[in-house]
Amino acid sequence: MSTIIGYARVSTDDQDCSIQETALKAAGCTIVRSEKKSGTTTDGRAELDTVLSFLHAGDTLMVTRIDRLARSVADLERIVAQVKERGAFLRATEQPIDTSTPAGVAFLQMLAVFAQFETAIRRERQMEGISKAKAAGVYKGRKPSVPVDEVRRLKNQGMKPAHIARELGIGRGSVYRALEPSTVS
Repeated sequence: MSTIIGYARVSTDDQDCSIQETALKAAGCTIVRSEKKSGTTTDGRAELDTVLSFLHAGDTLMVTRIDRLARSVADLERIVAQVKERGAFLRATEQPIDTSTPAGVAFLQMLAVFAQFETAIRRERQMEGISKAKAAGVYKGRKPSVPVDEVRRLKNQGMKPAHIARELGIGRGSVYRALEPSTVS
C-alpha cells in the first residue's frame, strides 16, 4: 500500500506551518512532518531527513510548493534523486508537479531555477540595503561578540590566552585575533 507523506517548512520561529499542514492533510497525506528551518540548505533539517527515510516504493512525498522543499537547484536535485532512488514520487498541492509524469518533472526543474533565482535576488537586495544603510551611518553591523578591550586588559595583566578565553567564555582563536595589532577596538 502506498503512503502520501507531507512535508511542511517555514523559515523562522515567528512563522507557522499550520496552513501548509492543513493543505497537506486535505490532499490526502496520512503523515505530515513540519519544521522551522531555512530552505537555503538541507543541513540540519531533521524532519526532512525523517520524511525521506520513511519513503518506500510507490509512496509520494507531498509539499504545498516546491520552495518549501528546497531553495537551490542542487538541493532540489539531491532530494528528488533520493525520492526516485526509493521508488517514490514528489508532488505539490499548489503547483503542477508530479514526478511520475515527464511534464511534472519538467515543471519541477523550471520552478527550481526560479526559486534559486529568487533567493539570489533577495540576497542582492539585502546587500544593497545594507550598503545604503552603512553609507548613511545607520547600519554598523552586528555588535562584536568578543570584548577586544577586555581581552587586551587581561593580557596586559599577564593572563595567558587560554585563561583569557576561559574567563570570557570565548574561543582561544578569538583571543589571538583580538590581540592582533590590526584589530580595532
